[in-house]
Amino acid sequence: MRIGIIGPIGSGKSTLAHLLATYYHVPLVKEPVESSPFLPLFYANKEQFALISQNAFYGELFLSMWETKDEPFLICDSTMYSNLVFTELLKKEKIMNDEEVDLTYKIADAHMKLLPDLDIHIVLVRDEDSLFSNVKKRSRVLEKGQYDYLKFHYKNYSEVLSFIFNKYNVPKQKILYLKVDDMFDDLHFNELVRQIEERYQQLSYQQQFFDL
Repeated sequence: MRIGIIGPIGSGKSTLAHLLATYYHVPLVKEPVESSPFLPLFYANKEQFALISQNAFYGELFLSMWETKDEPFLICDSTMYSNLVFTELLKKEKIMNDEEVDLTYKIADAHMKLLPDLDIHIVLVRDEDSLFSNVKKRSRVLEKGQYDYLKFHYKNYSEVLSFIFNKYNVPKQKILYLKVDDMFDDLHFNELVRQIEERYQQLSYQQQFFDL
């Protein structure tokens, strides 16, 4: 079971990824963006560094996923589609132009052709107040003063993600929307696990049927 987690800033991707990797005792592919030297540059000057940083993020994520491409079971706290959502949001916000977006897609497509598909794309769902609250709690210096950027991000995230999934013909049955709350609460976490395993069993049954 190869699982990728996607969701807006502050939704808890890294938290759920860590919990699932620990629960299943499988490798965890961490999102490299948070430790990227390009991230501070992006937040300091989005117009100047959007293209460079987006493609740096892709390169770093690709390497992480390439190194684990033969693992039959793993949890990724990001996916190759995640950055494309940001690319489209930056285009919508007129921070990236059409030529920059086209180039980013070409680079992303070249990366994705070399990687195996994920079995399940988990999309984390939270209301906007919860997202802002989580961002505030983690107190990252880079995210201070980014209210307008985050507001735009939250308002348009769901629509843009659906566009990306449709563009790449991601089967709907491989997309699992999870409404999340306190993932450290055992009852809530166990319910999330139940939903994930139920979806995986459904997909496995379908694959067995088509293999007949």
